[in-house]
Amino acid sequence: MKPFAPALVLLTALLAAPTAHAQSPKTPPADRVDLQNGDQFVMQNGAVVRRRNGQTSGLSQNVRLPNGTKVNVKSGIVELPTGKMITLKEGDYVAADGGVMFATPQSAAASRGETASPDAKFGEVVDRSPAPTAAADVDARLGGLNRRVELMAQKIQLLNQKISLLSQGNPKAPDTSQLDGQIKALDEQLRAVK
Repeated sequence: MKPFAPALVLLTALLAAPTAHAQSPKTPPADRVDLQNGDQFVMQNGAVVRRRNGQTSGLSQNVRLPNGTKVNVKSGIVELPTGKMITLKEGDYVAADGGVMFATPQSAAASRGETASPDAKFGEVVDRSPAPTAAADVDARLGGLNRRVELMAQKIQLLNQKISLLSQGNPKAPDTSQLDGQIKALDEQLRAVK
């Protein structure tokens, strides 16, 4: 039995080594970056940069957002938690919450695997109300405009969610009736805002 003792000690040491390594404190993944609300990861001049409070800064590593969205800073390829991949075009960005915003109708269409005509434009918002004359009118007007912006931002998020659902490549079209209802409700709220 003595000839096996050195082999047994060596085997025990080898088996214990990975366990000791596994119990060492874990370091955060290399692709986690310091995030703040309002951060955006923007495709700019062929690379993804961080935009924070209007200031841009370069990124030296890929980004993984808390919701699981991954952003490749060199190629602009975004992998959503669903596994769908989108390539950012100039001006497109990923928000800190993982939402993707498109700078042009062409890049939005490309994310769906479609094409848009070169002269395609996003719908315009035209304000036809008269200019306010009193300070109270200005405040009321600003309040209404701010509410409209909030509602439109919510609508954009819902539309992006719908695009993501419809772009997953399922043979059976997903049920978007709940999103459609929320979008319709937002449209009604938008019409009611003065």
